[in-house]
Amino acid sequence: MQDVVFADPKLQVTDFEFNAAVVNVFDDMVVRSVPFYLEMQRMVAELAADFAIKNTNIYDLGCSTGTTMMSLNQKVDKNIQFVGVDEADEMLKSCQTNLERVMPERQVKLVNADLNKGIELENPSVVILCLTLQFVRPLKRQKLIEDIYRQLPENGALIIVEKVLGEDSLFNRLFIKHYYEFKKRNDYTETEISKKREALENVLIPYRLKENEELLAECGFKHIDTFFKWYNFAGFVAVK
Repeated sequence: MQDVVFADPKLQVTDFEFNAAVVNVFDDMVVRSVPFYLEMQRMVAELAADFAIKNTNIYDLGCSTGTTMMSLNQKVDKNIQFVGVDEADEMLKSCQTNLERVMPERQVKLVNADLNKGIELENPSVVILCLTLQFVRPLKRQKLIEDIYRQLPENGALIIVEKVLGEDSLFNRLFIKHYYEFKKRNDYTETEISKKREALENVLIPYRLKENEELLAECGFKHIDTFFKWYNFAGFVAVK
């Protein structure tokens, strides 16, 4: 279904939330709003496969409609269970439907949880935060990353995809300009771009790329690198 959530010029903008209206168009929204989204998913799955261990769990925190787990299914051993975590009931319902249709043979557990309260993991080898950490309140992010680090085994991996700020205000303005040009090429109008930006203003709070790397290092991760960068989007991999 095509994303027209913010198309009405008369729409009164409120804080963005993953409600039924958003969930119904989410897959279209994210492909048209996130550059190289499907390529990033492929990269995430490849990296997860590099660190996944048989008979452990891969956690997808902020699993949305299940796209990441469906990508993982093609890359990792069948003895690995997936655990999808999301706070939005509507997302989890959509995710369950998609996973049952696409990969009924895979062991999957879906959990409703608020990542602002931290996370309890069971037997993880890989944890993924794909466009999720940016929605966790800044004051809660360090505890979440510390929770993940503490519960990962030696050589366990955390994979993050995030919207990021430019390191310099000049480049940040240019990156944002080119990002909105990308959205226009994907048939979003000025109204849709403006209204969604307003809705996300107090909800999606990005860090600079270096701030994300510093956070990972402060929480104990020894090996950290950027595996993807496109203007104001980046992917990180960190190994304990």
